[in-house]
Amino acid sequence: MPTTPDQKRVATAYIAQLNQSGAWQRPIVTRVEPMRGFYPAEAYHQDFLTRKPDYPYIIYNDLPKVAALKRAFPARWRDQPVLVKAKG
Repeated sequence: MPTTPDQKRVATAYIAQLNQSGAWQRPIVTRVEPMRGFYPAEAYHQDFLTRKPDYPYIIYNDLPKVAALKRAFPARWRDQPVLVKAKG
């Protein structure tokens, strides 16, 4: 799906707002460019958390975020994740 002019306008305005806020010492350097396509990650990246729940990065970075999402959105939480592999 290509970036629409409205999406570009909103993103550019938000970056300007963040820059003007003074929250960072240096300006945000993210560029807003048209989407050139989407490419799925390699197979070994797919469903990584469910395949490697004891991987140090997962334990330290991802599991706390997953727990926070479960607390923040209990009505939307599901115990069984939707896996990429299950989609074929």
